[in-house]
Amino acid sequence: MTWRQNSLGPGDQTVLVVSLCAAPSRWLTGQLVPLKSKSWCEMDRDFPKLLFDISEALVADELEALKFLSLDYIPRRKLEAIREPKAFFDVLQEKGMLEAGNLSFLRELLYRIHRMDLLAAQLGCSRQEMDRELRIPGRAQVSPYRQLLYGIAEDLTTDDCTSMKFLLQEQIPKNKLQENASLLKVLLEMEKKGIIKEDDLAMLKDILKKIRPDVKKKIDAYEEKKQEEDSEEKLHHPVPEHPAEQGEEQQTERPFVGSYKMKNNPHGYCVILNNYSFKNLSQRREGTQKDGEAVKEVFTWLQFETVEHMDLEAKQIRAKVEEYSKKDHSNMDCFVCFILSHGEKDKIKGIDDELACQGSVGHPAVPLQEDGSGHLETDAVPQTSIPDQADILVGMATVEDYECYRDIKTGSVYVQCLCEKMKSLCPLRKDLVTILTAVNNEVSSRVFKASKQMPKITSTLRKQLIFQIPQCPSTEK
Repeated sequence: MTWRQNSLGPGDQTVLVVSLCAAPSRWLTGQLVPLKSKSWCEMDRDFPKLLFDISEALVADELEALKFLSLDYIPRRKLEAIREPKAFFDVLQEKGMLEAGNLSFLRELLYRIHRMDLLAAQLGCSRQEMDRELRIPGRAQVSPYRQLLYGIAEDLTTDDCTSMKFLLQEQIPKNKLQENASLLKVLLEMEKKGIIKEDDLAMLKDILKKIRPDVKKKIDAYEEKKQEEDSEEKLHHPVPEHPAEQGEEQQTERPFVGSYKMKNNPHGYCVILNNYSFKNLSQRREGTQKDGEAVKEVFTWLQFETVEHMDLEAKQIRAKVEEYSKKDHSNMDCFVCFILSHGEKDKIKGIDDELACQGSVGHPAVPLQEDGSGHLETDAVPQTSIPDQADILVGMATVEDYECYRDIKTGSVYVQCLCEKMKSLCPLRKDLVTILTAVNNEVSSRVFKASKQMPKITSTLRKQLIFQIPQCPSTEK
């Protein structure tokens, strides 16, 4: 997902890029730059060959387990049609769950089915490394519910499975309980019939109480932990008491389109490339320091690894973004990059007066002109297009061919408003589009130098992006 804030007019250009780490490529001044992983297999192995070698080493029971563990991401009917590991990997790639730069889900799947040999030989990862990684909150992609059911299936013996089938004869058709039906298939049938659900495991508990009381304790522990997590969630995000208030809050809490996962800590990098002092001293971007401070404050609070780089030449801007594109983003949720500088349409200006862009060389940017108050400056013309791929959102400071403004004392009107709205609306679990819409409303209502500024949003998001806030006393306040 790309989220850009551009400024208008003859001088400044501010770009904000937020990239969802599951997407295959990223936007940089007209160029798509892949976010690369440092995994051993990507650097030294051909990706299709890697998947081929792993698929050749998997047997039928292991494929069944992989499919079962992936049910939260792939429709049941699609999984049922898969007969070989290669087809399973193809579906994972279609769903964005597996790609050359993102092998975290594949690593976890092999770990869950105890194929440590493949994990080490093909992916260069040990059991100990996976143990440490999956203990980090939010790193596990297989849900606790799915882990629980798979763990139960592993613990039960052949005799246990026979007893379980016998106890289920009245609930499940006999042809689904044949002798060769595995326990995973029995659990799938129980799910299909609604006998077991994530929040209702009563019948499974009752069966296990009769045949394996020791395994039943796993469900007890799961339910206790889930109850604690639900209580904590309600504590930090209480439902409004007044019915009139509930509609909007519930819609935000449980959007039917779903929301992107934001469970890692840190959620990703937030990189600020901030140009203040130029070769031409008259082009200093007064006020941009305030923008950098505001962005650092907000994204540090939102649990991003935030770093600011000041006064970069054009080639350094491109090099810095390419540097971050090559980092391992497989265990992060998204990538954020602010580029604050002078510029022109489709071009960003370095402090050396050169333009960081793709394609032909542009002419130097026109120096900024102050208004009568001495505080407001106009900004540069934004890009008008958006890369044609999913999970992208572009937020521009203003519509095409109109100016936007930066106060030389307090910073960019758009960036400052954006940061304030994020601080006030993120605790209410408002999604990014809602926040940007509020920014549009706020900025468009102001008057600058007898003119108006109207920001613009363009989106190909497939879900809601809701920034998670740290659960601490300051957040609750």
